[in-house]
Amino acid sequence: MELHYTVAAQTDVGIAKKVNQDSLTVKVANTPYGETAIAVICDGMGGLEQGEIASAVVVRTYEQWFLKELPSALHESGGRLDASWLRESWDRLANDCNARILDYSRERKTAMGTTLTVLLLFEGCFYISHVGDCRVYQMTDFDNRFHLLTTDQTYVAREVALGHMTPEQAKNDARKNVLLQCIGTVNRVAPDFISGEYQAGNSFLICSDGFRHELSEREIYDYCHLALESIEWHVNYRQENSRMMSGQLKYLIEQNKSRMEKDNISAILVKAMDR
Repeated sequence: MELHYTVAAQTDVGIAKKVNQDSLTVKVANTPYGETAIAVICDGMGGLEQGEIASAVVVRTYEQWFLKELPSALHESGGRLDASWLRESWDRLANDCNARILDYSRERKTAMGTTLTVLLLFEGCFYISHVGDCRVYQMTDFDNRFHLLTTDQTYVAREVALGHMTPEQAKNDARKNVLLQCIGTVNRVAPDFISGEYQAGNSFLICSDGFRHELSEREIYDYCHLALESIEWHVNYRQENSRMMSGQLKYLIEQNKSRMEKDNISAILVKAMDR
């Protein structure tokens, strides 16, 4: 079964910051082996100088990988995507970016950093590389499920996992935004790598932490998946459907702002379809 993708993306500086330090990209490419889609969100570190530069550097790097390196790899493998090769390739990219940002920071005697979350969809398999606290959700309709695929690399998330803190305590803890690692601030990064399967009809949401702080999972699922189920999903209607998806993201961003979310707010929505 050949799969196709409709995508949408929105980003907003929010109500408190003067600069949007988030960077993102989402692209769909048609290859001889079927369509593939990539989505990348990087959250430049709040409180550090020039975080928007760090996030933009990383997004551009993964965008160029998708446009140049991935097609060559698929051609050489006859259309087979090897997860081990992909993980090694992405880890190399992340650490190349890490070294570049560290060098830039040292030369200018400044501090800058960024999270990284990248999602690749190809032939019914998803692949994620993850550093920081942006998130990837998979949404399905057959079981009304909203799956969180990534794990926040934060101090409080680690403490909750270890049983040292409750989720309620973590939400109100002053260290809730403290990251365990981010690109540009450590000697070497070790991204999480997650893979799995998806089907036509599934949706994926990739978002910065600013998008989810003031929204419930139920709200996100309802507006990013359920509300769009009545649409005629077909490649002929991609442009119109993308506009509707963008409208849903804009609405949720405005809800965040009305609830006084102070961070930058970014989200990407990807819908898989089989016609």
